[in-house]
Amino acid sequence: MSPWLLIGIMAALLTMFGFVPQMMKMYRTKSVSDVSLGTLCQFTTGVSLWAVYGFLIRDMIIIVANIISLATLLASLGIYLHYRSTGSSGSSSDIREVGH
Repeated sequence: MSPWLLIGIMAALLTMFGFVPQMMKMYRTKSVSDVSLGTLCQFTTGVSLWAVYGFLIRDMIIIVANIISLATLLASLGIYLHYRSTGSSGSSSDIREVGH
């Protein structure tokens, strides 16, 4: 295995599972007060675009890594919206829209 491929695999693994600790914390504590919706949406959009790019250039490593990342991020977004809407965010200031 070439060093370049190893670096690519390591980067893909870290990206795929990079948001899992935050997702688990949101689920475990049932609180989203320390999570930025803007950051979550921005990262989700970026990963989506990487997946599209992977399809366009037919690169399976990029496709698979970003589809798995996207699934994790969409689950995190679902958890965020669920706990925010149930009032478990820990603070009423978290209900405000991003940028206000």
